[in-house]
Parts: sequence; structure tokens; C-alpha cells
Amino acid sequence: MAETPSVGELRAQGRRTLAGPAGGSFEADLLLSYVLNESRAWLYANDNSRVSTTDRDRYQGMLERRARGEPVAYLLGVREFWSLPFVVTPDVLIPRPETELLVAVALECLPKSSAGRIADLGTGSGIVAIALATERPACEVHATDISQAALEIARLNAHELAPGRIALHQGDWLAALDGLFDVIVSNPPYIDRQDPHLERDDCRFEPREALTPGPDGMAAIKHIAVGAVDSLRAGGCLAFEHGFEQGGASRRLLEKEGYVRIETRKDLEGHERVTLGFRPDD
Repeated sequence: MAETPSVGELRAQGRRTLAGPAGGSFEADLLLSYVLNESRAWLYANDNSRVSTTDRDRYQGMLERRARGEPVAYLLGVREFWSLPFVVTPDVLIPRPETELLVAVALECLPKSSAGRIADLGTGSGIVAIALATERPACEVHATDISQAALEIARLNAHELAPGRIALHQGDWLAALDGLFDVIVSNPPYIDRQDPHLERDDCRFEPREALTPGPDGMAAIKHIAVGAVDSLRAGGCLAFEHGFEQGGASRRLLEKEGYVRIETRKDLEGHERVTLGFRPDD
């Protein structure tokens, strides 16, 4: 009977399979640690340990899928955001670091002792709503999504990370919500349908409706901005993520709709990424 492969042999195979500029060695070790349910540090210290043929085959299958471009987050079924582990599937967008800016901006609008109402529109896997709920435990947090499949993932994440804290609603943006809110946040689809980035990297595998609203990348943002002004309490804040070339259009839109104290924040790459505005005080 042939000897089963060692950890070191499988690590070498992974590096060869995923060789390239995108961090193949790191990803290969990440996938192997997932298959073996061991830390990457354990891999480094146990090069000679033998791996079962079942785990070998499973690892090789994951390598092949990754080599075809399938996102690591979907292979592992989890991605960290705001230092929390979120379940992700192809039914939801993969959490991205720049979206943490949206959370940070929303928190600025909510004092730590706040017991206000928050709405997260188009919640997807629930990352923004759940991050806000963990940081502002006295707040009432609502999250909407038109996709039932996405809401199931959000429900799973909320149960694990913020049990009893998130009220989930199926519906189009604000349509499923009642009452007034202190903060409304959204990371809506904002990529033009013709944008070539939709056919690159992770975007090829993500739900298209969560990436693009159609030929006009600002369509969802316009819908939210128009509706949110009447769903905010006096002095309440709307904040949303957008493309790095959409900051100017976003500011003009909020000004047109009557928002005040409008500004755009830049992400860590220096790109305009989140715009916010406030409903005027009565």
C-alpha cells in the first residue's frame, strides 16, 4: 500500500498549484489548515505528519477550485469582518475591508450610550448590522434584504454573533420598515453593469444583483437617498458605501434631496468610499 502524503508534501503541492502573484503559498496553507482542522502554525511544525487519503483528496479538490478562481471565502465558508467570523456563501457578497469604514462612520453618529434605532439596507450576510449591534448594545437594529437566501445567511450570523439583537426583514430597501431611524446605513450595489471589473477576480462568483443595479451604478443609491430622508428622525444620519469615482455624484444627490452636513470619507487606499448626510433638525 502506498504511503500517505505528508503535510510538507501537500504544502509543496499547494504552492505549485496556486503559484502566482496572489499569495499562493498563504492560500494553500490556509486551505490545508482548514481541511485538517489545525492552525497554520501546526502545519509549519509538523511537516512530516501523515495525512489521510480522504483529507488529501479533499485538499486537492479545494486547490483545483481555487486555481479556477473560486474565492477562498466561499471555499472556507467564512470571512472575518470587524474582528468577527461571518459565514459566507455564494448567496452573499464577500465582506471587504473597506466596508469597515461604513461601520466606523455610523458609530460616530451614535454615542456609546445611544438607544437609537438603526437600519441596514441590503444587509447581505449581515456584517454591518451585526458589527453595529455589537458596538452599540442598547440600540435597536433592523436589517433588510430582498433576497431570502441572503437573509438566511444573515440570520445564521446574527444567531451566532449577536443573538436576539437583529430584526431581519425581507423587502426592497426601506419598504419593509416602519417608523423613524437615527441612523440608516447601506452598502448597496453600485457598479455599472458594463464595468469590466464584474468579470474579474471574486466578482465573477458573487451574486450579480448585489454588485450592480444595472446600467446606472447610482440607481440604488438614488433610491435610498430619496426614501431615507423621510425615514430619519430630525438630525438623523444616512451613510452609504459607493465606488471611488461616485463621491461627487453622491454629495450632489444628498444636497438635492435636502440633506445637510454632507461629507465623503476616504478608505485606507485614499479612495472616496463612504458619503454621509443628515436630515435637518426640525
